[in-house]
Amino acid sequence: MNKKENKSKKDSKEKEPNRFIKTIKKKWLINGTKTAILVAIVILIFLIINMLMQKLELTPIDFSQEKLYTLTDESKEKVKNIDKDVNIYFVGYPDDDSEVDLAKQYKKANERIITEVVDVNSRPDLANEYGIESGMQGIIVKCGEHSKVLTDQDLVTYDTSSYKTISIAEEKLTSSILSVTTDKMPKVYFLEGYGEFSLNENMNYLNMYLENEINEVSTLNILTAGKVPEDCDTLVITTPSKDFDDITTNAIIDYINSGKNILWLNAAVTNKTELKNVNKILALYGVNPFETGIIRETDSSKMLKNSPDLIIPEIQQDVITEDLYNTTGVIFVNATKINIVNDEKLDELNVMAVDLAVTSEGSYFRTNFNNQDPNPSESEKRESFTVGAELEKIIKEANEDEGQSQVSSKLVIYGENFFITDYQLIENSQYGAIQLAYNKDLVLNSIAYLVDREEDITARKNTGTVTYTATKEQDTIIRVIIFMVPILIIITGIIVWQVRRVKK
Repeated sequence: MNKKENKSKKDSKEKEPNRFIKTIKKKWLINGTKTAILVAIVILIFLIINMLMQKLELTPIDFSQEKLYTLTDESKEKVKNIDKDVNIYFVGYPDDDSEVDLAKQYKKANERIITEVVDVNSRPDLANEYGIESGMQGIIVKCGEHSKVLTDQDLVTYDTSSYKTISIAEEKLTSSILSVTTDKMPKVYFLEGYGEFSLNENMNYLNMYLENEINEVSTLNILTAGKVPEDCDTLVITTPSKDFDDITTNAIIDYINSGKNILWLNAAVTNKTELKNVNKILALYGVNPFETGIIRETDSSKMLKNSPDLIIPEIQQDVITEDLYNTTGVIFVNATKINIVNDEKLDELNVMAVDLAVTSEGSYFRTNFNNQDPNPSESEKRESFTVGAELEKIIKEANEDEGQSQVSSKLVIYGENFFITDYQLIENSQYGAIQLAYNKDLVLNSIAYLVDREEDITARKNTGTVTYTATKEQDTIIRVIIFMVPILIIITGIIVWQVRRVKK
């Protein structure tokens, strides 16, 4: 072979691509394609699983000690037998909101309760009907013609002793579902014509709150109607400034004797007025006439920021007040004391009395309004006064032989009226933010009790600190996920590597 041929072959070899590089490129292309296909398959599987998970609406695992995100068995039990379609609309809420997750769990207890997240643009009908504007949030619980609206503020309460936020989302949602599905709407009448407090003039907020609690609210002029309507479940009487006439007095007595109930709100008396018939009604329950004067506080922790007339009463434990017990949010403005007769006289009247709210031992009763001294005078004794009470009068004893149940009339009375009116306190203290909520709850709870509405559940959950606490089963699952899954992946990788090595 001559030199020319050798040179030609050498040049040809140099121009020919390196076989190793060709192999690498080919394998890279094949492996790259396989990798891309594998990635696409994994993504597709993930999307399919995600869609199935959303469709199944599986309940998220709740590891918090307070079980903030888990529906209680009590709620499930209360809603499981509802035979009406209920829609819960979360307007303006994100899909992953914890309250939304909680509400979706009702469907597992009852398939007729559907939760849906909507925005103002997709459901303008809801936005217009309930006044929810763009950028706002609202929860609408709807069943047929009945509906109830909740706000963010309705889902929490506050413990001012510990400064912690308490979630009452489950309570509110469950009670709202029960309210809109009720077959009987309680009827509440407000007596008019005898005082300055009017449902339509300075108690509009209370009117709105009551209707939102699924009550039918009306005003009542007994002189026109001639009697208290038979469908009245609770009669509300607000601070009479003039005496009842005989027609009204007899109508109210007949109402009491039929076993019906009264909520009485009475602001402090500033002018001595003869109220013979008003006092006659109160005397049936063992309540003495209101005295002229107001309660003032000396305990700084029981008043609103150096305002001895704005007192914070101590809420007592009772069916009506159990949700407010040990809280310091109720504020009374210019309160008066409720004078109840002694136990012996109560027995004669067949009346049982329970305190709902009392003042501190440092409070006193001022009758001289010209005295502006914040400290009590020598004649003003410091003592605790009753400012809220429940009195139950037995009208007819039960008779088992004749199959008659007990007939009784209940009076819930508060020595205050301003605290639930439209008048607002100008106050920047820590109590200012919770004043309306607690005052509202006190009256709404009282009316719910008097109309014999089923009590709301108590499922209040502390959201101040969320603590991890898993059951033994949950702890096992977590440990498997954290430790076993990575170990299995490593072992699988080693086995695959060894198999490939042997094949080579």
